Amino acid sequence: MIERFKNLKIISIIQFFNLLIKKMKIGLYFGTFNPIHVGHLIIANHMAEHSDLDQIWMVVTPHNPHKKKNTLLDDYHRLEMVHLATKDFPKIQPSDIEFKLPQPNYTVNTLAHLFEKFPQHKFSLIMGEDNLNSLHKWKNYEVILKNHDVYVYPRLNSGEMDDQFINHPKIHRIGAPIVELSSTFIRESIKNDKNIVPMLPKEVWEYVEHNLFYKK
Repeated sequence: MIERFKNLKIISIIQFFNLLIKKMKIGLYFGTFNPIHVGHLIIANHMAEHSDLDQIWMVVTPHNPHKKKNTLLDDYHRLEMVHLATKDFPKIQPSDIEFKLPQPNYTVNTLAHLFEKFPQHKFSLIMGEDNLNSLHKWKNYEVILKNHDVYVYPRLNSGEMDDQFINHPKIHRIGAPIVELSSTFIRESIKNDKNIVPMLPKEVWEYVEHNLFYKK
């Protein structure tokens, strides 16, 4: 376990120096990834292959202000699962950028931190239509839209869209596959001893099973 986390740190250092050299357009795909599942990978890979984004960073959030923290696995377990799921996807990278930020954290704070750390890159957000419809409730959402593009993937039953987001020049809709699969459903299924092997990347499933996660 410790060796795996050491490897994560080494990879992060290599990526850091690569980032200093090459200018990129990076899409930030935020989530608790508790656990990461094939639906997350389908969306991330589609954005990597069918948009003008150079890389997708799957940003593991240590604490979403709108969720109870006691439902989350340890931050580094979730980061490790994202690493396992994405290691064969060169355009998709795990990110722990929020781990050392004050909690609870907000997206606008993370974006400001990234701008300070990597001013040569252009960072954009990736979100589902359901999140876009509630974007007006986010802290300083006007600042986010002024400085960053938003890439939106379709969701079923996403509800009514705020008029200000219709035909907005910073909002780009990408026709990604609609995947209605949730980590909540997976956790409940594991708890009830259901077979969810097809829903997780193979190494993620093995990691979950080995550590007896979500059994209680």
